[in-house]
Amino acid sequence: MASVASILARASSFRRLFFAEKRRPAQTLALLAFFLVPLTLGVWVRLTVSNFLAADVSFETTILLGLLIGPGWAMLSGAILSIPAVLHHEYLALPFNVVLGLAAGAISRFVGQEEIWSFTPFIDLSLYRWVRRNLVKPRIDRQILLLFLIAVMEMIRDWIAHAFPHRLFALLAGNLWLQALVWLSAPMVVGIALKVWNTLRIEKSLEEQKRLLLEARLDALQRQINPHFLFNTLNSIAALVRSQPEQARTMTVKLANILRALLKDHDAYVPLREELRFTDDYLDIEVVRFGADKLRVIKEIDPRTLEVPVPSILLQPLIENSIKHGLEPRIHGGTVTLRSRLDGDYVSIEVADDGVGISNRPVPARHQSGSGIGMKNVQERLEVLYGNRARFNVTSNPGRGTIVSIEIPVNLNGVA
Repeated sequence: MASVASILARASSFRRLFFAEKRRPAQTLALLAFFLVPLTLGVWVRLTVSNFLAADVSFETTILLGLLIGPGWAMLSGAILSIPAVLHHEYLALPFNVVLGLAAGAISRFVGQEEIWSFTPFIDLSLYRWVRRNLVKPRIDRQILLLFLIAVMEMIRDWIAHAFPHRLFALLAGNLWLQALVWLSAPMVVGIALKVWNTLRIEKSLEEQKRLLLEARLDALQRQINPHFLFNTLNSIAALVRSQPEQARTMTVKLANILRALLKDHDAYVPLREELRFTDDYLDIEVVRFGADKLRVIKEIDPRTLEVPVPSILLQPLIENSIKHGLEPRIHGGTVTLRSRLDGDYVSIEVADDGVGISNRPVPARHQSGSGIGMKNVQERLEVLYGNRARFNVTSNPGRGTIVSIEIPVNLNGVA
């Protein structure tokens, strides 16, 4: 049973069905097929191959399905598992398995799912833990109860098999001590399978928690961009309200367009075409503020990249950084250039300016990490969304400008 549980755990379709919170009847039947096809074959092998009694684990399987899926499906599964036995004149296998599935389902509702998942196959540890707990405060231990009930059901099966020879399969030993080991083997087989699947369940839960944590972090980063951008834009509008009210009105309309886009629910990824449309409004605001003669925008966009999904609000913080820290200090302004191109399985995006560059280091040309809220935010978002599959570089020459380069995979498979 342990090998079957391990093999099933490797199948992604089995994991998806097995750990689903809700299943349609068709999905439950598909899940049962993973159990019933090989294990019904095991019953047939036990009947046709001499001295291969271990192939028949229909008793333990029916209990597992009753505990994990419910009494109705366990009764159906028990009936299917009994078909080879009934065809070989073990007529009591069918009613026994049906009653067993019903009993296991009833037990699951009393014991509780968490107690079932934590059920251990190590009987000695279960007994030791039960003794320690009850020495402090006597109470009913549901795991010990589950262990006891499974053993009792195995004893009932042995009694029926002894009373009606060849009508129900059971392992019968001539020695009482050996028979006691047989009775305890049933809860151990059930416990080992539960242990294998519970380990997988815990791993899945940790992966889900990690995904939720990444989503929460990404959401926090996204919320950080919006106030930062809004603060800088409102400052620009405030500077123009008295001296150039018409331009301030134009900027306000553009800002309304941007805020409308920010407040609208959107996915983590958008096509590059949509991202460029968003940055156009921001650039229109900055062109009004600086003047068309002082801020020029050049776009060198590969048409093949326009439908490539990119993180939303990716370019605006980089463009803002180029204008604020690269071009604004220059008396005559300068040019912001946006480039994109396909490079194999990656799309390369550049935001370049011919501004003052980064002059706080003695080396004339260098690569360094981005600085400031916007630049740092973009780096962190790329790390959250793509892990080590994204590349972010800043190349700056003092007095000649700065280039921010991003490379991200075209295919989103395998990314957050």
